[in-house]
Amino acid sequence: MPTEGVDWDWRSGEGATVQIEYTNENGQRCRGHRGVAGTDHLQFAYKVECTRCGYVYGSNGTDMHARTCPVCQAGAAGIPYWKSDS
Repeated sequence: MPTEGVDWDWRSGEGATVQIEYTNENGQRCRGHRGVAGTDHLQFAYKVECTRCGYVYGSNGTDMHARTCPVCQAGAAGIPYWKSDS
């Protein structure tokens, strides 16, 4: 996995629940996407941060509204949200 750097271009999605800083009712905050394909049809993989325990993981945009943390809320495992620029 590449090291995350300050030059990474994080983008919001088109819907309300995939805007950077959107936080769902379970405390999962959207941090944006980098154009990496998700595992659901026509979805991007979003970086998500749990505001309760700080765990960072990936999620399809379609799941953002209802996600729960894989660590502190027994949610589904995350998906890769990064890609190498090389």
